[in-house]
Amino acid sequence: MSTHTKAPEGPASRAASGRPGAKRPAKPGRAGRYARRSAVVLVLLVLWQSASWLGYINAATLASPVEVSQYLWGSLREGSLLVDLGVSLRRVALGLAIGVAAGTVLGLIAGLSRSAEDVVDTPLQMLRALPFLGLAPLLMIWLGIDEALKVGLVVVGVVFPVYLNLFKGIVGVDPKFYELSVVQGLNRFQLIRYIVIPGALPSYLIGLRFSLANAWLSLVVGEAVNSNAGIGHILQQGKDFLRTDMIVAALVIYAVLGVLIEALVRLIEKIVLPWAKDFRQ
Repeated sequence: MSTHTKAPEGPASRAASGRPGAKRPAKPGRAGRYARRSAVVLVLLVLWQSASWLGYINAATLASPVEVSQYLWGSLREGSLLVDLGVSLRRVALGLAIGVAAGTVLGLIAGLSRSAEDVVDTPLQMLRALPFLGLAPLLMIWLGIDEALKVGLVVVGVVFPVYLNLFKGIVGVDPKFYELSVVQGLNRFQLIRYIVIPGALPSYLIGLRFSLANAWLSLVVGEAVNSNAGIGHILQQGKDFLRTDMIVAALVIYAVLGVLIEALVRLIEKIVLPWAKDFRQ
């Protein structure tokens, strides 16, 4: 009579059988993801430079990556690039601080009270529907054409995404959580702290992303008016002197700053939203 010995089950057999102990396929590491992203950018730069060398792209129409890098390196050595970058960052930081604070307060007021919503939401929705560039001449009259205008345009571009997304996040919290708070005997402050704010936080961070993008867009408009420093000033000079290397350099700076700020927001999301996991492998 023959006996059969059952082989011990390992991780591979558990994965094949679909048991709870089976391990999921490992996600690609961060190094691999960064390498792929960098490779895409590198390929685009090589194609761009090759097209310039072969004469498919005229330098007067679009400067090559080499020409743009030469301008950036020269400006960096002279120190003017750091000055312009610092001026723009200061304007954006101040506008963001005011706009995010105002949008957050207005979103909380409208989201937590129906009567306050009736007072706050309608005027803000009307202002949001106005063309952004159409407000610029009026802001010039109110604020002048100096620093207040630059910061004011950033505030206008920032406040609406923050307000709208926070308001929608608050009113979109599942009503079952409100019922649970009543059962648990939570007061108004505890309800806001433990249910409303965590529930609205994902939408609020999405609004913060949109506001960061709008901040740089608003700054471009503001720095095109009576500005002697800033990234928008580089852009304006490039337009005045038909220097495509300066124009592209300013756009590259905006793009790099946008990527860095996006990475910062993603880091904030991982810290404050540890339960939000990416389902993709």
